[in-house]
Amino acid sequence: MGEAPQPPRPGIGVGVVVTSPAHPNCVLLGKRKGPVGAGTYQLPGGHLEFGESLAECAARETLEEAGLRLRDLRFASAVNAFCAAARYHYVTVLMKGQAEPGAEPSNREPDKNEGWEWVKWDEFPPADQLFWALRCLREQGYNPFTEELDHLKGYTGSHQLA
Repeated sequence: MGEAPQPPRPGIGVGVVVTSPAHPNCVLLGKRKGPVGAGTYQLPGGHLEFGESLAECAARETLEEAGLRLRDLRFASAVNAFCAAARYHYVTVLMKGQAEPGAEPSNREPDKNEGWEWVKWDEFPPADQLFWALRCLREQGYNPFTEELDHLKGYTGSHQLA
């Protein structure tokens, strides 16, 4: 008898919390298109490529998607989001970076994203309108405008999503 098929492995993604000195207390958000998460707000980001560092991935994805070069890239958080109904399971490392002074985003992937806008961190859309990694990040209590990592205290590494 053959072996039972193995469940798919989780994907590994990198999301980027992009800030800008020209837009105080705001982060860059886009609205997803496509089969998974359409209509929800997302951060720039994507798949980690083989041999790529987290910072390299964050810089590449932000440039590819929003046309922005970043500085001061650093670790922000990590989330483990699982949704059985959507057959979605990703471990996403969140990085934080600042857009180059004077730079504004452009939508470089209009087939995947409706467009980019600067949104105040404390005026975000409701959680059910956020794509999973961003929703999990908000639920952790992360704040991109402090340097503390207090949001990780007690985090068990799992978000079960409906």
